Amino acid sequence: MHINKRLVMAKYSKGAQKKVKKAMHERKSGTLKSGRSGKKVKSRKQAIAIGLSEARKSGAKVPKKKSASKRSSGRKKSGGRKSSRGRKKSD
Repeated sequence: MHINKRLVMAKYSKGAQKKVKKAMHERKSGTLKSGRSGKKVKSRKQAIAIGLSEARKSGAKVPKKKSASKRSSGRKKSGGRKSSRGRKKSD
């Protein structure tokens, strides 16, 4: 199956890609710092998030962040109860 490249729109602009690439490079070299605390960033996901955040601030084409309610909706399946995984019943 052949997909026409003109019909598929890019989610991230070239500017956003450059920002993420730069953040990843800084993380690799150990110079990427987090915003408030100023600690070194060690996580790959955090480096990507910082790059995308910088791209949003500069006005690059980046999809909107997922809202907190959408992110946490998958975790609410247990109903607030702690699971008893790894514990044996004492009967």
